[in-house]
Amino acid sequence: MRPSILDPLFAPATTLAGVGPKLGKLLDKFLGDESHDARVIDLLFHLPSGAIDRRPSESIAEAPIGEIATFAARVSEHRPPPPTKAKAPYRILVEDETGDVTLVFFHADVRHLLQTLPVGAYRLISGKLELWDGMRQMVHPDRVLDPKLAASLPSIEPVYRLTEGVGGRIMARIVAGAAERCPDLPEWQDEGFLAKAGFPAFRPAMQALHHPPDLKAVEGDTVARRRVGYDELLASQIALALVRRQQKKMAGRVTAGDGALRRAIEAALPFKLTDGQRKAVADIHDDMEKPERMLRLLQGDVGSGKTVVALMAMAAAAEAKRQSVLMAPTEILARQHAERLAPLAEKAGLKLALLTGREKGAGRRQVLAGLAGGEIDIVVGTHALFQEGVDFHDLALAVVDEQHRFGVHQRLLLGAKGEAVDVLVMTATPIPRTLALTWFGDMDVSILSEKPAGRKPIATKAISSERYDEVVGAVGRAIEAGAQVYWVCPLVQESDTLDVAAAQQRFEALQEEFGAKVGLLHGQMPGRDKDAAMAAFVAGETRLLVSTTVIEVGVDVPNASVMVIEHAERFGLAQLHQLRGRIGRGSAASTCLLLYKGPLGPVAEARLTIMRETEDGFRIAEEDLRLRGEGEVLGTKQSGSPDWRIARPEVDGDLLAAARDDARLLIERDPNLETPRGQAIRTLLYLFERDVAIRLLRAG
Repeated sequence: MRPSILDPLFAPATTLAGVGPKLGKLLDKFLGDESHDARVIDLLFHLPSGAIDRRPSESIAEAPIGEIATFAARVSEHRPPPPTKAKAPYRILVEDETGDVTLVFFHADVRHLLQTLPVGAYRLISGKLELWDGMRQMVHPDRVLDPKLAASLPSIEPVYRLTEGVGGRIMARIVAGAAERCPDLPEWQDEGFLAKAGFPAFRPAMQALHHPPDLKAVEGDTVARRRVGYDELLASQIALALVRRQQKKMAGRVTAGDGALRRAIEAALPFKLTDGQRKAVADIHDDMEKPERMLRLLQGDVGSGKTVVALMAMAAAAEAKRQSVLMAPTEILARQHAERLAPLAEKAGLKLALLTGREKGAGRRQVLAGLAGGEIDIVVGTHALFQEGVDFHDLALAVVDEQHRFGVHQRLLLGAKGEAVDVLVMTATPIPRTLALTWFGDMDVSILSEKPAGRKPIATKAISSERYDEVVGAVGRAIEAGAQVYWVCPLVQESDTLDVAAAQQRFEALQEEFGAKVGLLHGQMPGRDKDAAMAAFVAGETRLLVSTTVIEVGVDVPNASVMVIEHAERFGLAQLHQLRGRIGRGSAASTCLLLYKGPLGPVAEARLTIMRETEDGFRIAEEDLRLRGEGEVLGTKQSGSPDWRIARPEVDGDLLAAARDDARLLIERDPNLETPRGQAIRTLLYLFERDVAIRLLRAG
């Protein structure tokens, strides 16, 4: 049971003042996920992405031009547009003894302006100050306040990532409400460490994060952020330590086969296994034959052939008359795995089924019966495999694809579906060694470093978005020559805050150019439409697929040999590398065009340079760790709920090491978390939703 002190944080977002059903739905879409709607804690951990300095200038003359300026001034004149120019803006002149500013309002509500800015009144005004024809002006000020209310204007105003339909002021107000709900929690940190690091308590740290004292507090590495980041890392390391202890305690089962099915699959492959694949297959087979449970990480760069290794492992389980499950992070990927593996499984006489949230009715009942009765050897699916009512006859092996989309706790749930289930985790995100040790310290690691024979290098070019027309022309020529093309956009719809080409709009523009050859795929489409869009592209009916990053992981169309990534400067290195890995899978030479909008910042420029220089995922991962200023190295914030909400592994290496040592020592001294600190640690595990670890304690 979650401690009742945390109930206010795990309440729905709609319990906050001013969050009704309509706003609640927008927040659910933005901050919720498949397992829950948006909650107060999701808003509490939604940290500012920037800040606005609203400290007042001494006078209008000293207010900065071209930036956000705040100053006190007297309203001296209202200037309505002339009757002949109804669409002209409404102007109001404000002044002090050093100068004046014209406030400009389009589509003005004149009555409202006369009330808020009456002639002769003094007002505190804040907004972007610009020069127009040599005169100072401010279009639609952000704030206009009576000087008596000056205290209500924060000097440093936090700015949050937004979603469509939720403006900046609304988001700031809701998050402030969530921060108010944060209770005083028992201290779970070691007293000595706390004093040495100079960390505040959890609640004051959260308050400081949402009420930054200066601009550096948002950008920089403050004591408050490091405190909460350390809390998150500690929760994760304690969960891992409990997993490790449990793994050691739980006896495994020997899964030994005669090799017949594996030989049949290898004979059916259209290519030879690489040395790395052979070694990984042998290591996995050795693990499965031991009486201890396997927990192995299979790390391979994009296109290194991890899925075939997984199939060989699942065949080994079937040889012992036991079952396997392969879990993917998205429905598209699950379906693709099923389609790709089915012919090979069939040749070896294995029965493979697909189970996602979309399978309903008789088909679903048939799969469930086949799993419970043991007729199905391999099931491929998504989170739906966790659900109640999915029972196995004898589950031997769980394969989890793209580990960073599943937390430690989810792989535990999967392991609980059978008796002593072996777990194989696959990732195409090359992980720097330091992080692999810390995050996957409970696993043995196999690495696939070479690409399968026949893969050609991909030519990567960075091109300014000003040359968009040239790129469209090149894409047209590639399509004429028989190629297929991915065109990736960062957002589904135009955002007011970001000048980003939306997938929907880009699709419409390219459709005008190329007609029915263009398809569209994004995460907000209904599942069936997504499948249809992907199927049409796989079949070659559409030649150009406009997509969001839905295609980032695992999608495999050998004929696709060109990729355009629009606004490449907005993507992290790992994500650019993942996206590029969707091409170069066939025999044709492939090209990746990184369309960027200048001017580029130093980090974005470094990313694009590295992408042009190398296809080595491990080098890219190390560079990513060095450069990354946001997101988590194992995937990006766009990819759904990340494992890290506050911690930033690229700058928190020292905290990561400290958390690991602290967790190990704590579990040695207080294995059941029964001391006062142990009890507080239980609250910490619930707070960061690592509470599956608590179930391990109960399981003994």
